[in-house]
Amino acid sequence: MSLNEQLNEDMKQAMKSQNKFRLSVIRMVRSAIKNIEIDQRKTLDDNEILDILSREIKQRRDSLQEFEKAGREDLAETVKSEIAIIAEYLPQQLSEEEIHAIVRQTIQETGASSKAEMGKVMSALMPKVKGRADGKLVNQIVQQQLQ
Repeated sequence: MSLNEQLNEDMKQAMKSQNKFRLSVIRMVRSAIKNIEIDQRKTLDDNEILDILSREIKQRRDSLQEFEKAGREDLAETVKSEIAIIAEYLPQQLSEEEIHAIVRQTIQETGASSKAEMGKVMSALMPKVKGRADGKLVNQIVQQQLQ
């Protein structure tokens, strides 16, 4: 079952169970997918939908930081719940140790030895961890490894 089909099925299930919060989150995600499909005039595949889901989670994590800074725990809890629902559709996230191992392997493959070559490492690395790791964390680990 594709991600798009899974989202549709889960939306129907949320309607039947009258879970309004879950329904609204799934509708927001489907809306983001639909907008991009309309802009690009094509049906998106699972990889492209994963990109959208990752972007949606990143936006919510950024919002979460701002809400926590401002002391708005009520909004922070809502955003945490949204992140949890969207994360259900992403592949299993890599642990920090797994990311370190993949980064070391990629640095060896590219032959990078300094921070100046970070772009080369990141371009080779990101397809390997796509949708399975936070980009900020990957970036930090690559910087640590290249020091």
